[in-house]
Amino acid sequence: MPAVVDGLAMTGLVTFGETMLRLSPPRHERLETATSLAVHPGGAESNVAVAATRLGADATWLSKLPDSPLGRRVVADLNRYGLDVDVVWSDSGRQGTYYLELAGAPRETDVVYDRADAAVTSATADELATETIRDAELFLTSGITPALSSTLEETVGDLFEVAQEADVRTALDVNYRSKLWEPETARETLETYFPSIDVLVTPVRDAHTVLGEAGTADDVATALADRWGFDTVVITRGADGATAYHEGTTVDRPAFETETVAPVGTGDAFVGGFVASRLSGSDVGTALEYGAAVAALKRTIPGDVALVDREEVDRVVEGEHETISR
Repeated sequence: MPAVVDGLAMTGLVTFGETMLRLSPPRHERLETATSLAVHPGGAESNVAVAATRLGADATWLSKLPDSPLGRRVVADLNRYGLDVDVVWSDSGRQGTYYLELAGAPRETDVVYDRADAAVTSATADELATETIRDAELFLTSGITPALSSTLEETVGDLFEVAQEADVRTALDVNYRSKLWEPETARETLETYFPSIDVLVTPVRDAHTVLGEAGTADDVATALADRWGFDTVVITRGADGATAYHEGTTVDRPAFETETVAPVGTGDAFVGGFVASRLSGSDVGTALEYGAAVAALKRTIPGDVALVDREEVDRVVEGEHETISR
């Protein structure tokens, strides 16, 4: 029997967005002096889908990639992590990359993007596998995707329309990036999608800076749900945990203690854990716990992706984790 969430049979998760190749020096070396770079795939929507897949969800990532060794590297890595991919191969456009220079305080971690003219920026709904969305339980993308091009801004709206017409639930992770657009522009664009969204996820800082909300996470979640009619609003609070508003009730869950090795991708890991838990039939409070557990584990794993399994996530949730597994 498929799991049932809010009366609907689970058929899986579909995400859409860009996945780049991340190049980063070992340890805390500077980019300008590094003699080697580690390569990892990294993209908000594929990160979410990988985390959900690792927890047992049936997930597919949609995108457009250049038919090149670098584009094929992205697919090979995501397949190796267990994720199903359905991409449009392009003879034009390039593979986006970014460079990550990790640092400890007081030096800040730095991100340098090299993603202009990426193949994905020309993706349209007509060429993507929209039948996959129509067969899904949930379609998800992030606020990063429409910021990449005017074409993608339209494509995201078209894909939400496809999902709505098929009675597929929809989710948007605000995931604001200041290097891509200004807060006012982001807000104007994202609000055009809000009437089509069932589940909204946003860090509390983005709710304040981008969405113009004020007050505590509880206040923000309630206000957004009331204003836009979202079924569920999830507000992440970093080290303070997460808050969700669902069916008139606000639920809070703390974060789990973790030793940070690699913070990049933590938010995506949370969303993947939350979504996978909800798709399996868990209530919102339990889903928040699973999101927090996956996020805590991700901070111990190099790269952008939460390469976790259900057993270790369960151990974190149940408080049974140990330093050494014997």
